[in-house]
Parts: sequence; C-alpha cells; structure tokens
Amino acid sequence: MTLAAAPAPADPAQGNFLAALAATGRSSDIPESADAYGWLVGSWELDVLHYWAQDVAAQGIQGEAHFGWVLEGRAVQDVWIMPCRPDRTADLDKAQNMYGTTLRVWDPTIEAWRVTWRNPAGDHHEEQIGRKSGGEVVQIGTRPDGTRTRWTFTEITADSFHWLGEALPPGGNA
Repeated sequence: MTLAAAPAPADPAQGNFLAALAATGRSSDIPESADAYGWLVGSWELDVLHYWAQDVAAQGIQGEAHFGWVLEGRAVQDVWIMPCRPDRTADLDKAQNMYGTTLRVWDPTIEAWRVTWRNPAGDHHEEQIGRKSGGEVVQIGTRPDGTRTRWTFTEITADSFHWLGEALPPGGNA
C-alpha cells in the first residue's frame, strides 16, 4: 500500500461539514502512548488479496482508504472503498462492495478505542475495542449473532501495512 493524495471536496457546503468534522491532530486528552491510529492519517491505496474467505489476489482488486483526525482530535475516522471509485459499477456484488466508514473514539475509562464500522453498501457493521499490542493494532469484538471478530493492523511501516480481518462463528474454537 502506498500513500496518495485525497481529492478536495467539490461542493462548498460539503467543505463546511468536513471543516467542522476534521481536526488538525490528536487531542492532548489522548496520551501519545495510546495513539493507536494516528499513523494511519492520510490516504492509502489498497491491494486486496483475500476477501470473505476467498483468494481474490488474481482479480487485482484495488481499493482506497482515507483517514483523518476528527471531533477535536478525540477520534480517527476513515472511509474504506473497494473497488476504487473509478472502478465502481452499479451492479457490484454486495459481498464485494465496500463503501463504509470506521469511527475510532478514544475512551479514557477503558484506556482503549471504541471502534464502530458501518458499510451500508455491503450491509455490514461491527463494534470493537481497539488498542496497541506490541507493534500491532488489534481490534476485538462480537457481532450480534455471537461471531467473535479480530481485526489486526500488522507489519506497519511509514508507507504500508497489512490488515487482517478474522471471524470465529459462535461455538467455534480459536
């Protein structure tokens, strides 16, 4: 994955909304040692290798993700898009249609991040708790049906990372 510039908003009213939402950086309320997501701020190009337990590497699916500090620097929000905007068509398979957002809000009472993912394009949502774990960022949650989830940012460098999403159905063993 590589960094790429994000396009400017086309509509001035959108610009007002984005200006009210966006923050210039992390709030001083969040300890630097707990800043699990600030390194993501910017835009990323995604190479999709596996999706919904399918090896899709040969399909060459590209995605994009855009991250920013929001809400006075107390949260990091993103938009994950797959396939990329220029490659999107009206007849996308719902299972491989991602146009969603994650809001990661620092919660000092648990010294971790409350993570909410919503993908209305694919009819999917998650609630998780995220925190640093060594050189990784790990988010853990349980879906309403009892499926346990773990999403991990790993192999993190200044210009790349791997993201792994895992799910263990109810009654399954790790």
